[in-house]
Amino acid sequence: MTLFFNAIRLAFSAIRRNKLRASLTVLGILIGVWAVVTVVAIADGANAKVGGELDSFAANAIYVFPESTQQSGARSKTSGRLTESDGRAIAREAISVSGVGDWLSNNGQVVNGDKNTQTSLIGTNLSYFPIRKWEVGAGAMWTESDELLKTKVCLIGQTVRDKLFTPEEDPVGATIRIAGFPYRVIGLLKARGASTFGDDQDDRIVMPVGSYRARIQHTSPGRLDQLIIGATSENTVDHAVDQISAILRQRHHIEPGRPDDFGIHTQAEQREMQSEIFGVLGMLLFGVAGISLLVGGIGVMNIMLVSVAERTREIGIRMSIGARERDILLQFLIEAVVLSCVGGLAGMVLGVVVTSSLGQAFDLPLRAGLGSILMAVGTSAGIGLVFGYLPARRAAKLDPIDALRTD
Repeated sequence: MTLFFNAIRLAFSAIRRNKLRASLTVLGILIGVWAVVTVVAIADGANAKVGGELDSFAANAIYVFPESTQQSGARSKTSGRLTESDGRAIAREAISVSGVGDWLSNNGQVVNGDKNTQTSLIGTNLSYFPIRKWEVGAGAMWTESDELLKTKVCLIGQTVRDKLFTPEEDPVGATIRIAGFPYRVIGLLKARGASTFGDDQDDRIVMPVGSYRARIQHTSPGRLDQLIIGATSENTVDHAVDQISAILRQRHHIEPGRPDDFGIHTQAEQREMQSEIFGVLGMLLFGVAGISLLVGGIGVMNIMLVSVAERTREIGIRMSIGARERDILLQFLIEAVVLSCVGGLAGMVLGVVVTSSLGQAFDLPLRAGLGSILMAVGTSAGIGLVFGYLPARRAAKLDPIDALRTD
């Protein structure tokens, strides 16, 4: 133990004698560790924020859509079909389903006086809103009577409101023209901002699906682009998927062994895909940050080699008065580790400060986790050992007589 503490004392003494050189070496490790801590924190924070938004808007959502099938060797074509009747059957028979939302959508021109805009037009039913957790910020939701009578009423998003109305105007109660038809605005949806994929969720107009089909986009009776279904809880999503599949196969008369004419995706699958994307992105960024650590390690080795060359005579004197090879090896090895650890600790502190500042500036849940901190500091110590071993071994293998002859 005495040998170890003596080696540490000698290492700090050597560092103090060459403050500028030591500072430059520490700087290389500092930058590498700071980059690792910051990159890991950003990747984890972005993943948590996006995943949290997905879960908060539709954690239990299941998306069912028509899918292309191939029959009798013919060229693939869209033969799948979803209808409002399918949705009602699922809502009635699937015990793990809490609600079924209809979905038709397209882009269209909307006019209010001398203002107009191109926006997303959506036809749906009342069950859709609780599934996707949409709320009305001003005004009111339409009623079941509006759905039955295909009333010309709609809800608009905040972006549409900003494009068609002045800040002083109240859009609720106003009449706008959609596809040439007058629609009364009965409510303003609460703002949500950009989605995971960057599109503006507030740039939309929502209306009863029957009204949409009758005036905006004519389809065959009951035809839908998609069913958006809510499971009763996160734990029943898989059961709900099995029940939905069984009901649709029965209703579509799909024989055993034949492929489905519909596809099913869940919010959990989207969450998993998003986590995989951020995982790959995080690994790429971590690799770039790791290069900084590698460069810092090479800097440690170069400085230690220079230090051994400059202190050859000192090494010879120590060996002549009884220092063994392991004493010299330990001295220079500890010196390299101390340099790396000082840089690692400084980089860790800088990384914590930077990630905290970025989190506050961009409203992201950024924090340097204990795992990334321990990994960065452990890596810096490892770099000191790996890149300091060659110079330390070279110092330990010097011949005392040759070393004493060096000026």
